[in-house]
Amino acid sequence: MNMANHTWRFFRAGGFDQVSIETGADLLSLKELDQKLWVALSCPLKDLQFDEKTVKYIDSDNDGHIRALEIIEAATWAGSLLKDPELLVLGDKGVPLSAIMDTTEEGRLILSSAKHILKNVGKETAEVISVKDTEGAEALFAQMRFNGDGIIQAEVTDDPSLRSVITDIIKCLGAENDRSGFPGITQEKAERFFAEARSYLAWRSDMENDTVLRLFEGHLREDFQGLSAVRDKVNDYFTRCSLAGLDERSVSALNPSEAEYQKLALVNLSQSPETLASFPLARIEPQKPLPLVEGINPAWAGLMGQFREQLINPVLGEKNSLTEEEWREVLARLALYDKWLNLKPENSVEHLGVERLREIVIGGYDHLINELISQDRALESEVKAVSSVDKLVRYCKYLPTMVNNFVAFKDFYGGRSKAIFQAGTLFLDGRSFELCVKVDDINAHAALANLSRLFLIYCNCTRRGGEGKMTIAAAVTAGDSDQLMVGRNGVFYDRNGQDWDATIARIVEHPINLRQAFWAPYKQASRLISEQITKIAAARSKANEQKMVIAAMQTGKKGAAGEPPAEKSFDVGKFAGIFAAIGLAIGAIGTAVASILSGLLNLAWWKLPLVFLGLLLVVSGPSLFIAFFKLRQRNLGPILDANGWAVNTRAKINIKFGSSLTALAKLPEGSEKPVIDPFADKKSPWSWYLFGAVLLGVVLLLWRFGYWGKWLEWVK
Repeated sequence: MNMANHTWRFFRAGGFDQVSIETGADLLSLKELDQKLWVALSCPLKDLQFDEKTVKYIDSDNDGHIRALEIIEAATWAGSLLKDPELLVLGDKGVPLSAIMDTTEEGRLILSSAKHILKNVGKETAEVISVKDTEGAEALFAQMRFNGDGIIQAEVTDDPSLRSVITDIIKCLGAENDRSGFPGITQEKAERFFAEARSYLAWRSDMENDTVLRLFEGHLREDFQGLSAVRDKVNDYFTRCSLAGLDERSVSALNPSEAEYQKLALVNLSQSPETLASFPLARIEPQKPLPLVEGINPAWAGLMGQFREQLINPVLGEKNSLTEEEWREVLARLALYDKWLNLKPENSVEHLGVERLREIVIGGYDHLINELISQDRALESEVKAVSSVDKLVRYCKYLPTMVNNFVAFKDFYGGRSKAIFQAGTLFLDGRSFELCVKVDDINAHAALANLSRLFLIYCNCTRRGGEGKMTIAAAVTAGDSDQLMVGRNGVFYDRNGQDWDATIARIVEHPINLRQAFWAPYKQASRLISEQITKIAAARSKANEQKMVIAAMQTGKKGAAGEPPAEKSFDVGKFAGIFAAIGLAIGAIGTAVASILSGLLNLAWWKLPLVFLGLLLVVSGPSLFIAFFKLRQRNLGPILDANGWAVNTRAKINIKFGSSLTALAKLPEGSEKPVIDPFADKKSPWSWYLFGAVLLGVVLLLWRFGYWGKWLEWVK
């Protein structure tokens, strides 16, 4: 099919043009579509609200991300196996067997496998294969004795000895899980086991064939390393004896002096063996053999006993003394043993023991295991074809949805269904929020998502007593933020219909709509005044309480002294000053109000609305101005980019579309609403009294300044 001249159809949503993928030809032509026109170029598999197996099939390199080229590869592969490419968008109910391409080797293998699957699931006469059919087939193959993955379990053989060998290999090298999820071994592990076993047995045979090395059999390297200090002390002894033979005058100098022995007589040798340990192993005399039983330095007696049993006796037999020539013979043989130990191969099979390893290697079990693995691999193409059938039917059912949420955001802007990145719906504060995405780290996500200019609330969600946990970010695009605060609770419904307890953990504030922006300054001023009044009232209350406590204490003291409390005289001057101050304050306020009213009344009647409008603009204008531009900048991209997406355009969320993402509470149509609320607050007449007093004051001011008469003359 020639796609070079394919005609594309676009639709406009979110402030940009998006390609419409509606036909199989559209899918097969994706490789010809300029990727600058794609809405996304990459997205993570994690947290996608989509068929899990399908996205794993699309992620051909298994890196955890779906990329543009993998989408193209998936569409091309599926299209090459279908006679009619329109099945790529019409195969939600299954793929007809007659539609599978049978002119290629891969197509014929998939067609044969599809028929075999239908036969295994009891639908031998069926002409259409669906996702439900392939799911059952994969489970069936996974439970088979051989399932084509090249991994065999111990249970695949009825031979107990061979089963035991496979179990030993798993113990030594670990297991690989096969399709069924049970532990087994691969060809590579089997070959490694037998190679290590043969290498270890060859190394052991060097000892068995050498009479010198056999003398040390059963002794470990650590035995000799622990006696290295004794070896050095023995070398020191024979060196001193050789020096004594060179010149007899040195004998007294090479042995401890009388003064040193006198020092030892003054200390507890059982608690201070260090000085004694520095003396030679035995008395130094020319060409004197080293005593091994009697006449040994007590500080070295224990180690010398081990030295005799583990090193001397295996080489020389039972000895009570050791000549220098015999010592050199022992060192030579020990050097050969050390060399043999250094040639020991690295392995993981030693703990099985020489006899067991020899039994396994000589028994030819490596060939038997290779035969089992070959039988398993013989089914590889058939099982792989089952996976290909499953992949094909899933692509035909799910690939159009994936493309319309990747190449375009048709589901998101269309409103008919949720996009694959929408995690569910949050209900909170009498509203439902549809734009909810899962996040891993609130702070990291908020740092980038803040650029979206959307009002976001981050909620920690839990269910079943805290066993299930997740975090979501929900966009608030309608209503106000007055009752949205950290700690407030709601309920989140995920895409599977499960309910989660949701608690606000963080808020990223941005304008929600122009109405909220208009009233924001007044609400802030009201909140500020309320807070200040509360603080002043609290301070006054605290001061009064302190005064009452002090007065009570003073009264108590005077009563205790037997003196009646003196009555305070009325200070006329003080109260006159207070009343004067109050009068001045009221007069100033009245003068200010009168000046404002007089200024307004001097204006023509048609100018008064303009003055009020100007005041509103002065107060609310800056907030509206900022909100207007921020609302025009609202963008879905940063929210998805913070989750690892690569969004390729500015996916705008304007006011109209945003209103559809947040639904406000409203009564259903046809509902009956009571006229009277029995618990409603009773209306007080004082508000009308106050309004009447203000109105009367305004009339009096108009009359006082002569505006009332002028207005009457103008009316006449």
